[in-house]
Amino acid sequence: MKIHLTSVFVDDQAKALRFYTDVLGFVKKHDVPVGETDRWLTVTSPEEPDGTELLLEPSHHPAVKPYRDALVADGIPLAAFAVDDVRAEYERLRERGVRFTQEPLEMGPVTTAVFDDTCGNLIQIASQA
Repeated sequence: MKIHLTSVFVDDQAKALRFYTDVLGFVKKHDVPVGETDRWLTVTSPEEPDGTELLLEPSHHPAVKPYRDALVADGIPLAAFAVDDVRAEYERLRERGVRFTQEPLEMGPVTTAVFDDTCGNLIQIASQA
């Protein structure tokens, strides 16, 4: 068994697609209309185009807002992405205007940082020494 798909709830799919591709560097995998306004919209790592997909899922369900608001209020990331070097990625993303809520922090063999994805979520990046 392996993880094939996971999702993040987003307020605006077009805005999320721009952020996750143009800023973070993911590539669009699927973009299929669902209903009148929504899309089955996934991105994946350019390094693993057939790997795990991230669904940029519309946040219409009434449980989403209180759930995400509570996570953000407590500083808890909704998802974590692996990077080779957190400090280098932190600098690259800051140069692109990304707002971090946690600067790079070493915790034993792991370094993490947390940013706001502009779509209602906190996302953690992590690397191991």
